[in-house]
Amino acid sequence: MNLSSMTTDNITEILFMIIEFTHARQRILAQNIINIHIPGFTPKELEVEDFSDLLNNAIDEHVRSCRLVLCDTKNIKFGIGGNIHVKPIPDKDSKELLEENQNEYLKLQIKKLTENSYNQMVATELLRQKQESIMNEH
Repeated sequence: MNLSSMTTDNITEILFMIIEFTHARQRILAQNIINIHIPGFTPKELEVEDFSDLLNNAIDEHVRSCRLVLCDTKNIKFGIGGNIHVKPIPDKDSKELLEENQNEYLKLQIKKLTENSYNQMVATELLRQKQESIMNEH
């Protein structure tokens, strides 16, 4: 997704990043369910807390100075034009749960998918409202 033509301010850019992150996470969580019967499969996850912390820090900086400062981590990289690149990590807790109780593992993955979908819907709706507000101003 190219943000440069659509981004009107820092908050819009953050909303786009949340949408990109949740898209990537949705693909990973779906693979965790699809691959449940593959022997030796290790579920993966994105570093949700790290991403949240990065955005909180960026928003704090935006409030202080009206600029967006995003710092890369080992598994989350911010590219030119608002692109975000995330690297999934092994989810050891889910792996243990998969080995112990497949039904509970599936419930957990579905819960994560649901939570992720809500986050994506909220960010999408906020972006829609923001863009609508901008269009109404002109």
